[in-house]
Amino acid sequence: MGDPVNTIRIWLAGLLSGWGLSPGWIALILAVLGVVVLCTAVMILDILLVWVERKVVARFQDRLGPNRLGPFGLIQPIADVIKLLIKENITPQGADRLVYNIAPIIALATVLLLWAVLPISSTISGTNLNVGVLYIVAIGAISTLGIIMAGWSSNNKYALLGAFRTVAQMVSYEVPMVIALLVPVILAGSMGLNDIVNAQSVWFIVMAPIAGLLIFITAIAELGRAPFDINEAESEIVAGFHIEYTGMKFGLFYAGELLHALTMGAIVSTLFFGGWRGPGSQTYPILGVFYFFLKAFFFYWAIMWVKYSLPRIRIDQMLNFNWKFLTPLALTVLIVTAILDKILPRSNMAVYTVGMLVANLIIIGVTALILRSRSGIERKRVAEPGPIATPERAMASIQSTPPAQPPASSSPTST
Repeated sequence: MGDPVNTIRIWLAGLLSGWGLSPGWIALILAVLGVVVLCTAVMILDILLVWVERKVVARFQDRLGPNRLGPFGLIQPIADVIKLLIKENITPQGADRLVYNIAPIIALATVLLLWAVLPISSTISGTNLNVGVLYIVAIGAISTLGIIMAGWSSNNKYALLGAFRTVAQMVSYEVPMVIALLVPVILAGSMGLNDIVNAQSVWFIVMAPIAGLLIFITAIAELGRAPFDINEAESEIVAGFHIEYTGMKFGLFYAGELLHALTMGAIVSTLFFGGWRGPGSQTYPILGVFYFFLKAFFFYWAIMWVKYSLPRIRIDQMLNFNWKFLTPLALTVLIVTAILDKILPRSNMAVYTVGMLVANLIIIGVTALILRSRSGIERKRVAEPGPIATPERAMASIQSTPPAQPPASSSPTST
């Protein structure tokens, strides 16, 4: 019973074969059943995430959280779902109804599509794409489209502003994310997620800690969570892109955000922390499922920790942080990793790992020195006294201003 999923698959295949079905039909039926079971399990897990988020936030803020319905408030998410289902769905006047109604479906469906390539254990995975990393980038771009559609079709200026901010934020932060994603691809020699997990006899976070941190930071920005939640900043644009959504349409956006956070945690754990790998996971694949979700939930907790601890930053600060710091740092790490991958011997994994780690530590040291020098310059600039308004300075400014010339009058023409 170390691999119950594969055991059930073999039993179903034998049952369908006994009914006289051809191997092609058997493969199709098993594939459809696998998709339905995976999507159902992920959506049930999404309902649990509502409870997890509320309880963890309550602990951060010295509160109790849900504690009335069921033991430890576990039935509270069911009540939330029922409440959303019976609420009235309102479509604002002047909205593009087709785009308005499709947007929340796309926002959730794109998150579910990411699970198609994630290896959950040594024997459980949707599909083993040899371009799995490229698939993740492509689906991430489609999820951005859902938010843009919601803001554009709502016929609301605040929703439209939220969509514009989404374009500026998510498209910008995809650049360092894609660059950093190439680092584990180089280390594993493949873009397939199964190959990346199998190549991690030593976790890639040891060889490339900077790339792992970059992907974690950019993942938070892609999620639109604090401190990067300017696309739905309550103090500025009320609720941003989903301001006009009610009932279960809003619930789909909320469910997609929570599930997307867990999915990003699963992606980070797959690329840098061995995914399902752990003691006994090869012998008992069910242990691989436990290790996979344990790591994914750890990073989901870390994302919540960041969200509820840091204040929201301004959009100019966010873009400066991306283009002036994250992107150059990601390019530097990629170039250094590519060069060392050709120089260091892969046959000696200890030398390869130490060489990559030392290079990352050197980059961290140089980056710290640059940031320290820049902070010193900024402190001097802020400490300089600004101009003081005095009557003499005001009079000098007025005298230095040239007088305005009267407009030239045109002479009347005789008819």
